[in-house]
Amino acid sequence: MKELVTVTEARYLKDHQLRLRFSDGVEKTVDFSPWLRGSVFEPLREIAAFKKFFLAGGTVCWPNGADIAPERLRSAADASASAA
Repeated sequence: MKELVTVTEARYLKDHQLRLRFSDGVEKTVDFSPWLRGSVFEPLREIAAFKKFFLAGGTVCWPNGADIAPERLRSAADASASAA
């Protein structure tokens, strides 16, 4: 059985980007802006609200109840690679 990959570290970079480290050792920059739609995620478009992220349950979460599954974050494109 494949072990579930979790987020073990998150650091704010700029805009809606976080540098994430995963339990499998992979580290990448993830741009969250494509997910910031709908009633739960819309408030996170405000940078001050976005910066209030924390780690819980192996993924990135916010005080308003928003979170994104760690496997989705792990499969997201590395924003630092596309910015080059």
